[in-house]
Amino acid sequence: MEPDPASQPEPGPAVSAGAAAPGVGLDAARLARWLDAEQVPGAGELPVIDRLTGGSQNELYSLTRGGERTVLRMPPAAASTSRVDGLRRELRLLRALRGTDVPHAELVAGDPTGDVLGMPFYVMRAIDGWSPTATWPAPFDTDPAARRGLAFELVDGIAKLSRVDWRARGLEGFGRPENFHDRQVDRWLNFLGAYRFRELPGLDSAAAWLRANRPASFEPGIMHGDYQFANVMFRHGTPARLAAIIDWEMTTIGDPLLDLGWALLGWDGEEPRTEGFYLDVSGMPRRAELLEHYERVSGRSTADIDYYLVLANWKLGVVLEKSYAAFTSGGTVDPKVETFGPLVLQLLATAADLARSLPARRG
Repeated sequence: MEPDPASQPEPGPAVSAGAAAPGVGLDAARLARWLDAEQVPGAGELPVIDRLTGGSQNELYSLTRGGERTVLRMPPAAASTSRVDGLRRELRLLRALRGTDVPHAELVAGDPTGDVLGMPFYVMRAIDGWSPTATWPAPFDTDPAARRGLAFELVDGIAKLSRVDWRARGLEGFGRPENFHDRQVDRWLNFLGAYRFRELPGLDSAAAWLRANRPASFEPGIMHGDYQFANVMFRHGTPARLAAIIDWEMTTIGDPLLDLGWALLGWDGEEPRTEGFYLDVSGMPRRAELLEHYERVSGRSTADIDYYLVLANWKLGVVLEKSYAAFTSGGTVDPKVETFGPLVLQLLATAADLARSLPARRG
């Protein structure tokens, strides 16, 4: 199974496991009995439950019991079947990641059935860390040397994820890696066809280049699907340390090098962007340094990274256009989505320009 493009959230800011809001609708007694059965610390205690703010795709609750804090994640009551299935996929993935060196929120227990609270859910260890938003916290806001480490840690996370033996971890059938690149262009053009309302220069020329220059082969692996600074958490203080990869809604078995291309969208060629990116990435390492680090940790070649950069820019433009189309038709009032309009055009132009600058793939 591979996530349905139509059911996926647009790539965007991550949820911070920080601020809490009172007033929740969970059955604490029922949850406590389930926690007891799962041998979660605090046997016999009712959990103290606080709702965490910031969730857009799923609801998050802080649970405190037995002197430990965990986080419960579940779809909202009115969630679609695809969103519920998506959470079950997240639960399956977190089970598969147990015991690996991939930074992630450790799974405590989960209910894929929905029998306990009316919806499938899972409980994970709370992460003591921070997630980037529009600005860096101190000292990364003013110390370029410290900021460099954030980029290396970001790349390190997907390099470790890419080397997980997904078959041995029980993820057969989790995605369809066969012919992964053969499907990409038509799949996302079909997705775009449902809401396209304007001309998108560069869309077709980049699509044609992607069709003609698909990798002849690749090594399938777990890919996050929306890998960027907004979807990781770092530990507090210096040096930079990746605490967890979060927000696994778009994960599948595919080509992990697309995650690398996605993570490098903040770079303009070799250098980090000076404008047009949601974070200040000045002072970050050159792209070649990050590619070298990825190759050393993952064991994968990045020789074809330009293909993945074309695909990442093109695909993100297609995905964000859905939200912008909804905004222009009055389907959403989120003011930040208005900025997606020019951003989509920039992404597609970048994909087309990069494709034009590259030689045709041989063999």
